Amino acid sequence: MEPELPEGEGGGEAAEEGLIEFYGSFKEMFEFFCKNTTIHGTIRLVCSGRNRMKTAFWTLLLLASLGMLYWQFALMFSQFWAYPVVLTMSMDSEPKMFPAVTICNLDPSRFELVSEQLEQLERMAEESLTFLYGPKASARLSQLRDRNRDRDKDGAIRVQAWANLSSAGFRLSHNFSLVRMWDPRAGEKHSRVGFRLCNSTGGNCFYTSHPSGMDALLEWFRFHYMNVMAQLPPGLPQHQQHFQDLVYSCQYDGEPCRPSDHVHFHHPVFGSCYTFNSKGTDPFWAATKPGIPYGLSLILRAEQKEHLPLLSTVAGVKVMIHSHNQTPFLEHEGFHIRPGIATTIGIRQDQVNRLGGNYGRCTTDGADVAVELLYNNSYTLQACLHSCFQRAMVQRCGCGYFYYPLPAGARYCDYSRQPAWGHCFYQLYSRLRNHRLDCFQHCPKPCRESLYKVSAGTAKWPSAKSQDWVRQALRHQNGYNSSSSRRDIAKVTIFYRQLSSQAVHEAPLLSENLLLSSMGSQWSLWFGSSVLSVVEMLELLLDTLVLSLLFCLQRLRPRRGPGGSGPTPSVRLALGSAGELREEPRNGQGRARDAGLGQQLELGQL
Repeated sequence: MEPELPEGEGGGEAAEEGLIEFYGSFKEMFEFFCKNTTIHGTIRLVCSGRNRMKTAFWTLLLLASLGMLYWQFALMFSQFWAYPVVLTMSMDSEPKMFPAVTICNLDPSRFELVSEQLEQLERMAEESLTFLYGPKASARLSQLRDRNRDRDKDGAIRVQAWANLSSAGFRLSHNFSLVRMWDPRAGEKHSRVGFRLCNSTGGNCFYTSHPSGMDALLEWFRFHYMNVMAQLPPGLPQHQQHFQDLVYSCQYDGEPCRPSDHVHFHHPVFGSCYTFNSKGTDPFWAATKPGIPYGLSLILRAEQKEHLPLLSTVAGVKVMIHSHNQTPFLEHEGFHIRPGIATTIGIRQDQVNRLGGNYGRCTTDGADVAVELLYNNSYTLQACLHSCFQRAMVQRCGCGYFYYPLPAGARYCDYSRQPAWGHCFYQLYSRLRNHRLDCFQHCPKPCRESLYKVSAGTAKWPSAKSQDWVRQALRHQNGYNSSSSRRDIAKVTIFYRQLSSQAVHEAPLLSENLLLSSMGSQWSLWFGSSVLSVVEMLELLLDTLVLSLLFCLQRLRPRRGPGGSGPTPSVRLALGSAGELREEPRNGQGRARDAGLGQQLELGQL
């Protein structure tokens, strides 16, 4: 056993050796890093130390590699923070419910309370047609008006509770007459037709013009029609048309439809409507097999009663296929079934699943949307846009648009109370159509949505050989009494082409895992190293900070010498076994004692 040497007699070196020895200079630290790091190329900076040209070359090469690496990192992070998505498709063959189907007879009813105003409106339409296109153009409309006057004696909707009310105080305005606008440079064939609208002070006027006189007349008629219908009391019950007046026959999967399978509502333009399987919860409507025999088969009455012939120029039936608990917006997504035609409609269901969050705004059920829906069904983009537009109408124009539900406490627009509402409405609607109204910012798309792709085929029905017995069967079963040839009935069959549905999912194009993997690939490409090499660089950075801090602390110490003057002895800093920082004077004895110590910090080497 070796004797323990006293301090300053040969044993001082072992006694004074610290637990952690630090670098003596930045050069020593850098050389140690270059010789021992796993980053490729750094050792060439030390090995080529005597050849300055090689040292400069490898320095530039490493700096260029570092620059390319972080340029690639910048591109990756910019792409990651853009949150792009990629669409993935999958097939789902699980059993599903038959979709909701809405049909309308395109024959809006005339209400007795406003029958006088509607008749006056039709006379104004005759005068406009005569003014624009001559007396022959309005002759057919005049005949229809006379026929409807006789029919309305028995067919108008009468409401006894409001029999004492009168809308005689309302008069149709002649300030919105149709005019033809000529363009001298385009010629007579390129004229436009429209009517003039002004604000409440009579200024800021503009024309709602159309290149087609037919479109202009329909727009003009609907504008006056909304003012007439706004006179009806808000609590007026809807006309309950009999189901058999529109649907002669209804079968699903070979079974007759039940009274509980459909709900009725009245549309101001498309007339009496029925929705089949509106809730989607009845097992009766479960789709068991694909194909025409297992779908919904309807024989419809498509008689053109022409109660209000200028509201629509289409003959037949309006049909829309949509999701359950969804308000059908037939003006946007509906299609027509021609009279005298058998139409087969094959459908395929598609599911769209959106990510939401940073990858795009969407809503699960509309609870987080700022717009309160005016419809009592599930959230859809169209329901939100219509509700937002209606609330903007009430706020800016002082009244509501007749085709949409009203918020609480609001009234529908008519020019007897708001003479300039048309000017306000058309400007607001133009902003909505051009996406300049903030409704599109307030109304996100649903995160999960069902879409139905439709393919149709048509054939004449009934055929010339079978039309007699078909009409005879309908006459005995449904009271069918028409003798017209295929012009007042239609057949439609809606079926699943295949029960498998296509699901479209949004997925992140660059997820966190893929980002880290790409960064590792770039790091290996430019430096041929791994994650541990990054730790080595962090260690080098930490050592640099510690060494700089030690130098700064030493320089901030007051300089002291023997007798208050003379040079300040150099100082060695070392970490002892207990972790404390010790300061020792560098006299002759200490200099001799520390001559063999390596990796000590000499502050005089700054």
